[in-house]
Amino acid sequence: MSEVVNVHYSTKQDAKVEFHNQVDYCVGTGRAGLALQKEYFDQLEFVQENIGFKHIRGHGLFTDDMAIYHRYTDENGNEKSEYNFTYLDLVMDSYRKVGLKPFLELGFMPEKMASGTQTVFYWKGNVTPPKKYSEWCALVQAVLRHLMERYGEEEVLTWPIEVWNEPNLPGFWKDADMEEYFKLFKESFYAIKEVNEKFRVGGPAICGVRDEEWIRKFMEFCRENKIPVDFITRHHYTTELPEKDGHYEYQELTLPEYGKANLHTTREIVDSFEEYRGKEIHITEFNTSYVPDNPIHDTNINAAYIAHQLSWLGDDNESYSYWTFGDIFEEKGVPFTPFHGGFGMVANGVIPKPTFWTFAFFKKLQGQCILRNDESVIVKGEDGVIRGLVWNHGQKREGKLLSYVCDIDVSDNDGEYALITKVVDEKTCNPLKVWHDLGEPSSLSESDKELLREAAKPFVSSDNICTVDGKISIKLSLEEFGITYFECRKINRTSDRGYSYERTQLF
Repeated sequence: MSEVVNVHYSTKQDAKVEFHNQVDYCVGTGRAGLALQKEYFDQLEFVQENIGFKHIRGHGLFTDDMAIYHRYTDENGNEKSEYNFTYLDLVMDSYRKVGLKPFLELGFMPEKMASGTQTVFYWKGNVTPPKKYSEWCALVQAVLRHLMERYGEEEVLTWPIEVWNEPNLPGFWKDADMEEYFKLFKESFYAIKEVNEKFRVGGPAICGVRDEEWIRKFMEFCRENKIPVDFITRHHYTTELPEKDGHYEYQELTLPEYGKANLHTTREIVDSFEEYRGKEIHITEFNTSYVPDNPIHDTNINAAYIAHQLSWLGDDNESYSYWTFGDIFEEKGVPFTPFHGGFGMVANGVIPKPTFWTFAFFKKLQGQCILRNDESVIVKGEDGVIRGLVWNHGQKREGKLLSYVCDIDVSDNDGEYALITKVVDEKTCNPLKVWHDLGEPSSLSESDKELLREAAKPFVSSDNICTVDGKISIKLSLEEFGITYFECRKINRTSDRGYSYERTQLF
């Protein structure tokens, strides 16, 4: 039994609503070495052509598949270090080709530099401290100097640098040793600033467990050591503990209010330190589930839930990087099927998932915000076009339909308007269902891929509306977990002599 929820809003002519849209600042990726694969680059190119992010962040800059760090013995029997930048150049060139700046994450530890053998992921990223911090610092400095020589000092100085990934979790940093991480951060910070003090360096890149304690202790450490940290980083996921079933894990979504309050606590902690008050906070990873095998990532449920998140994540945070842009990703191994619950907004075969359109639509919401609430964001662009996104989000299926009405004051520009809508919901834009109905093939033919790409396009429709008492009324009906993007623009109809659209409707 479906329940219809009716909402009715109105805007004033001089409305100015606070909305910080940083949706395109950064996007996540699998480990750096994957950028050498064609399918990876095809997905990245597609995302950049249709959305266009500014930065990209991922793991594995220093892992052995990138082959940067080497040890050898010279003719006198002395052990020395050397660096190989072949793959580094290829990866960075591919990012620059599509207009991306790296958001550099320093990690994981090269095997020959590591103090232990503990690793994480299918690709075995070493998560132990260095045997010698002097060797680690020399590696960081050598890489930065090489990048500056290759891409220009002025350019590379615009690349933010984050020290490590999730050191508060014992799987990502040996024993989740807080003091050892703080040492790593301090040594890295000053090594980077020695290369050029204009580099912007941040941390601690924590996720979940003991997050408030870690943020507070990190700020205290920076204060005690007089470290002028440039920004703070953390992660944000919104699901309960997973339930394992075969290759997959299933989790329930948490209340959005919980995550919002948790993130705001970080803002409050940072601001409680006078010398760091107002420092930028970057969410360098976020998604619903934190595992790359949760089928929720492929669904319309995910798209609507993320839309609601994007409407407020900029309130306390300078950026929020979706984890990840694509499904070439191997933390738990190579996936068996094209739809497998991967983090990406694009499935293998360059098939956009519903969440892809959430980001594409938010990218268009530029200009003065005139309305923001629990179901929508509406802006007025410098070109006079009114653009908005409306969503029908929820934690679980309840049969909720949304009847949405918004009266927008355009009293200074009466007349006729064209209303264009693009709908993404389970009926109109749901490649996962089409794949399921095809029998869930593990290998897609070219015709299968083309069919799924067609099924992954929003449903476009149009209408004309006229002002009434100086207002235009946007009326939309949304299916459960649906999102609808709209554009409304003033038109001046100039029909050709003798042409009658009305007569075409009589045939």
